[in-house]
Amino acid sequence: MPRSLVPRPRLVRVNGRSMEPTLHEGDLLVTLWGARVRAGDVAVVRLPDDSDGRPRPLSVKRVSGPDPDAGERWWLDSDNPREGVTSFEVGSITDADVVGVVVGRLHPRPRWLRGRHTPDRS
Repeated sequence: MPRSLVPRPRLVRVNGRSMEPTLHEGDLLVTLWGARVRAGDVAVVRLPDDSDGRPRPLSVKRVSGPDPDAGERWWLDSDNPREGVTSFEVGSITDADVVGVVVGRLHPRPRWLRGRHTPDRS
């Protein structure tokens, strides 16, 4: 997906437990579609198709940093080590697979997220 000259705000609702304790099922997030991602950001990403070739839904993941074997690609993690798909299962992704960057949570506990790289303890 080509990057827009100006990132566009979008609201995204969390579905699943892979980002706990930072984010929880039902949290409403403010994202910037088309924003440039940085290591440590939480982002909305497009994961590779599943083993049957079916597209996966968009996911919220931690972009932990560049792929150690392919620096132009991003490595993804979940904040919850017991849940979720990560780059250990599907490999790294390209810039084009980063749809948007999460900048904050609106509901239920408002908080800014961009640039913060530690889990929420509230």
